[in-house]
Amino acid sequence: MAKNPLISRSQLRKYRSETRDVQEQKREQTKAEYHGDEEEKIDNYYRKQLKKNKPINTTRSSQNQRSRQMNTFLMKWIVIVFLLLVLVLMMVFFI
Repeated sequence: MAKNPLISRSQLRKYRSETRDVQEQKREQTKAEYHGDEEEKIDNYYRKQLKKNKPINTTRSSQNQRSRQMNTFLMKWIVIVFLLLVLVLMMVFFI
């Protein structure tokens, strides 16, 4: 057997501290990457939610006005169709 040890205690301490430093750096790097991906996912989620829920540009009064216009248009055509139907029925029964 050799009288001198293969690795001295100081070299062993130095090697352990270096490996710990490398491990801590890797851990911090993966942690930073994970948080970066996590923040990206959160940003993408909220961006998609904003696209889904677009702000409303119309007002209640403009919607009511549009509804009234459509209502008058439909009522006119209902009256016209009803008159034509009455005219056709009169022609059928009296001719």
